Amino acid sequence: MMTRVFGWAVAAAALLLATPVVKAQSVSKGVAKTLAAAQTASKSRRWGECLSKLREAEGAGGLNSYDSFVINELRGYCALSSGDSNTAIRAYESNLGSQFAANKGARIKALMQLHYNNRNYPRAIEYGRQAQKAGSADADVNTLLAQSYYQQGDFKATRSFTAELISQAERRGQPPRQNYLQLNLNACIKLKDTACETAGFEKLVTYYPNPEGWASLMQSMLKGGPDVTLMNSFRLASEVGALSRGSDYTELAQLALERGLPGEAAAVMETAFARKIFTEQRDIDRNTRLLNSAKAKVAADKAGLAAADRAAAAGASAEDDLRVAQAYMSYGMNAQAVVAAERAVKKGNGKTPGEAQLVLGLAQYKAGNKPAAVKAFKSVKGDPGLERVAKLWALRAQ
Repeated sequence: MMTRVFGWAVAAAALLLATPVVKAQSVSKGVAKTLAAAQTASKSRRWGECLSKLREAEGAGGLNSYDSFVINELRGYCALSSGDSNTAIRAYESNLGSQFAANKGARIKALMQLHYNNRNYPRAIEYGRQAQKAGSADADVNTLLAQSYYQQGDFKATRSFTAELISQAERRGQPPRQNYLQLNLNACIKLKDTACETAGFEKLVTYYPNPEGWASLMQSMLKGGPDVTLMNSFRLASEVGALSRGSDYTELAQLALERGLPGEAAAVMETAFARKIFTEQRDIDRNTRLLNSAKAKVAADKAGLAAADRAAAAGASAEDDLRVAQAYMSYGMNAQAVVAAERAVKKGNGKTPGEAQLVLGLAQYKAGNKPAAVKAFKSVKGDPGLERVAKLWALRAQ
């Protein structure tokens, strides 16, 4: 998480140096020639000569406040450009309260960055808070302040500060910056705040969906729970490319078989073998048996699906319709799956509240009707686990 932006700090210092402060003011005659030589040396990138001339001018004595200001400006720039950030910091801090120092907001920002680059996080935080108090804290300052809290090990401050930045962006109807979300998530992980960590992953995939974010989020969900919730979590993980362990494929296939879905079990196993997920011979042998078991049941399942569909439609149980709908999906017959799932929703007597709406959403999604899928996913109510899975499926469908 450590971010160095040394080039930006040099550029900021150069900007400060180039800014005219008091045009009518001039340096004392006794040091004018020496300071001019220092300025010339700086323009030619002769940093050592620049600093030497400044020491010579300072040793001449009789300096007025403007002489000291110019000496510190040049010293800060030449020292920073030569890599001596400590000398640069002292010079710029000496000028911060000067009557000749214009653009104090930029100066505070530059000093904050310099202290951060020096890993002096308490001082970086001080300048960040000064910028906030002065109303000059921009996105760069806020990011650096959050990073300083984090690098200092104050994860609670990191969490609360970034949470507020995220909330502010959302209230404005804007996506929060990705670095705010990442810092917030990292702080939650450090604090072992599981709820916060999960919410952080969800926000990341909401605003910045990528395979890595989805994989991290899904791994946090594949740790047990009721079979119906776990199975639909595995399905989502498979959809977003987040199934990486052989045991995940095996468990999803076994869950499918237990629910009377050999077509889905066979498809899961075939995918695993195509991707060469299993490398140990004992795992290959075990999962080959699982694949063969699923395949052996597929022919009979497909042959009896139309009759099962008719029986489910004529019956009163939503569970039969749900089994048929998921079987149709496993064979790519998604239009028929939508019809069967709609029947289950209408009957409304499934064993797990919300499962019918979730299956309907899956069928609509696979059929290519994403708006209808999102609507169905958002209608899942009654079971907290399924509600969460459905929320993530809605994010995926969007």
